Amino acid sequence: MASSVSVFCLVTCLLLMSTPVLCQFGFAKQAAQGARDMWKAYTDMREANYIGADKYFHARGNYDAAQRGPGGKWVAGVISDAREAVQGSHTADSKADQAAKSVFSTLLCVDTTEQNMTSSVSIFCLITCLLLLNSPVCHLWDCDFVKEAAEGAADMWDAYTDMREANYIGADKYFHARGNYEAAERGPGGKWAAEVISDVREAFQGSDTEDSKADQAANEWGRNGGDPNKYRPDGLPDKY
Repeated sequence: MASSVSVFCLVTCLLLMSTPVLCQFGFAKQAAQGARDMWKAYTDMREANYIGADKYFHARGNYDAAQRGPGGKWVAGVISDAREAVQGSHTADSKADQAAKSVFSTLLCVDTTEQNMTSSVSIFCLITCLLLLNSPVCHLWDCDFVKEAAEGAADMWDAYTDMREANYIGADKYFHARGNYEAAERGPGGKWAAEVISDVREAFQGSDTEDSKADQAANEWGRNGGDPNKYRPDGLPDKY
């Protein structure tokens, strides 16, 4: 899971940097530069492979990204929180990593409450969907896996927006299953994107809770080809 998130962040960095239209906007440009700073710190950490240096690289990546402006600060917070949530945000090492991040996070104001962290991940996934669908990287690579991941990410977003629009009690498991099912139908890339997005979302919401485990069961059911209608509640409008 941790390696999947790293790949996910790398893809996002590349897409942010290769989408000229979005980079014309100040916030998006700052986010692109900040994502690159975070990736540079990560690759330097892997290259150095120096015991005890990980906190330095965490702090450096967040510092460099935050210096870009609000967009850089925002993307640094999202990437850091996603990484630590997946690795285990309640461990002593993860708390130390996040402390290193927060040394420089006071440069700008970002609300990192659980609710806003979840919202940030949703926005992060949306941006990734849009970038995957519109970035010239996809055309340059002409790679089926990337195309499938783009389409799968879009399917996941469609299911999420439909769930928010329907706002129907007891329907969340259906939408989780539907998004994963449709994404997996795209192929291996779609299935991968669905799993990464699902895991990150549940990690933020608390992967050890009973509700999260039930969400993941629905995610896996749909992703493995199970009929999403198993979770469809009575009375949910036919448009969904």
